[in-house]
Amino acid sequence: MRILIIDDDDQIRILLRQVMEWAGHEVIEAADGREGMIQQRKQQADLVITDLIMPEQEGLETITLLKKEYPLVKIIAISGGGRIGPDAYLPAAQELGADRVFSKPFDVRELATTVRELLANG
Repeated sequence: MRILIIDDDDQIRILLRQVMEWAGHEVIEAADGREGMIQQRKQQADLVITDLIMPEQEGLETITLLKKEYPLVKIIAISGGGRIGPDAYLPAAQELGADRVFSKPFDVRELATTVRELLANG
């Protein structure tokens, strides 16, 4: 399965890439939502892991576009929430169509299990 990781934090992208490739997935990366949408339109992913607070195009807008253009894509939203904390953004992400949400820092094993479950129920 192909997974698109959208996060402006290089270290988070590297960590997620390693975990997802170790689990046998093909991984595409983007540093913000705008770049993520370009990547998704080029080589459609089965599942998208997106940060919510990013420059250029933030995650809530990205989730809205993904669900509009790719209604079947699975989405996991992750957020540290910036200055106001993740509780402000994660519920909104779910309302817009994220299948699951995680606060940073997250447990990579739990995230990998969630990815496996979402793709199995695709």
